[in-house]
Amino acid sequence: MPAPHHHPATAMLGLGHDPADRDGSLKPPLFPTSTFAFPSAAAGKRAFEIAVGIAEPEDGEEMAMIYSRLSNPGLEVLEERVAYLDGMPGALSFSSGMAAISTTFLAHLRPGDLLLYSAPVYGGTDHLITEMLGELGIHVGELRPHMAGQDLEELLAASPGALKMVYVETPANPTNALFDLEALASFAHAREAILVVDNTFLGPTWQRPVEQGADLVLYSATKFLGGHSDLIAGMVSGGEALTPIAAMRTFLGTMCDPWTAWLLTRSLETLDVRMHRQAENTGRLAEALAGHPALVDLSYLGALEPGSPDADVFERQCLGPGSMLSLWFSDEESAFRFLDALEVVKLAVSLGSTESLAQHPATMTHAGVDPEAKERLRITGGLVRISVGIEHFEDLRDDVLKALAAV
Repeated sequence: MPAPHHHPATAMLGLGHDPADRDGSLKPPLFPTSTFAFPSAAAGKRAFEIAVGIAEPEDGEEMAMIYSRLSNPGLEVLEERVAYLDGMPGALSFSSGMAAISTTFLAHLRPGDLLLYSAPVYGGTDHLITEMLGELGIHVGELRPHMAGQDLEELLAASPGALKMVYVETPANPTNALFDLEALASFAHAREAILVVDNTFLGPTWQRPVEQGADLVLYSATKFLGGHSDLIAGMVSGGEALTPIAAMRTFLGTMCDPWTAWLLTRSLETLDVRMHRQAENTGRLAEALAGHPALVDLSYLGALEPGSPDADVFERQCLGPGSMLSLWFSDEESAFRFLDALEVVKLAVSLGSTESLAQHPATMTHAGVDPEAKERLRITGGLVRISVGIEHFEDLRDDVLKALAAV
C-alpha cells in the first residue's frame, strides 16, 4: 500500500488494494456480481441501517457490501485512487461522463435555482444545460472567460433564481478557453453556492481544481483517465458536496459497472506516463505548426501570449499545457480537406486516448449548439480540434504537415 506522501504515479499502482486480502493477487480482482451474501440476518439489518441513513457507522466500521448498485469492491478501489489523484476525500464512478454531470445536477439543483455555467462546454453538456434544465424549472446564466467583479454581479442581477452552482469546464471544449477558478470559487462561496469543475481536458496530471477552491471535480473518464478508446465512464470527486450525489446515483442507477471499473483502474497505472508523452508530442507539434500559412489561428496552452489574461490564469492554475490543440482554418471546406487528408491522426470524436484524434466540432460534437452561440464562441466551420496521442513524434508531425498541404 502506498504511503500518503507518495506521488500519484506511485499510488496508482497499489492504492486501495492489499494482495494479502485477495489470496495474494497482485492486481485488484474483478467482482462481476450483482449481490453480496450476509453472514447473518443481523449483519444484513445493520448494513441497510447504515445504507439508508437510519444509523451512522461507528468509528472504524465500514459499510458492508449489499448490492452493486450501491457499491462494489472494484468500484471502491477505482474511486479511492481518483480521489487521491484529485486531493479530495472521496470519489464516485459513473457509467459515462454525462451520467456524472446529470446526476450531479439532479442532486444539487431544484426548480427555481440558478446555475451559472462557463461557455463553451461540450455539446452534450450544453444541451443538458440550455434545454433540459429549463424544462425542470432551473434557471441558467452564461459565464464568459475572465468575467470578474462587476461583470459577475451584473450577470447575477440579471438572472432569476438563487445561485446554487457555478459549473466550469476549463480549458473549454473545443476552444481551450480558460476560466479563473479561484475567482469563481470566491464568487460562488460568498453566496453559499458550490463550484463544480469539469477537469476532463487537463486531467489530474495538469490541473488540481481543489487547490483553487472547487467543491466537486468532474471527468469524462472515457478520455484521459481511460485513455485507450475502449470504455465509457465518468467520475466525480469531492467532499461534503459528494454525499447527495451518492444518494442520487443509487436511485438513478448511474454507477459504473464492475468491468469498466476494472479497466479504468488498470488505465490509471499509466496515466502519468501517457499524459506526459502526449504533452511532449503536443508541444513539439504546436511549435512545428506555428505560423503555418494554412492556419488562421492556433490555440495551445503552452504558447499563450506573455502577460495576457489567459497566461495569468494558466500560470496560477495549471500544472502543464496538456495535449489539446485547436486549429482554425479559413472555412469549413478547408477544415474538411485537412481532416480528410489525415492518416496517422484518426478522424473521430472523443479525446485523451493513446492515438491522436481529430474532429470538426461545429458539425460533430457541438452540432446541436445554437448557431448564434457557436459563432460567438468561435466554434466556427473552420475549427478543428486535435487530441494528440503517444505516436512517434516524427510520424505525427509528417502526417499533420501533409494534411495541411492539402488545404
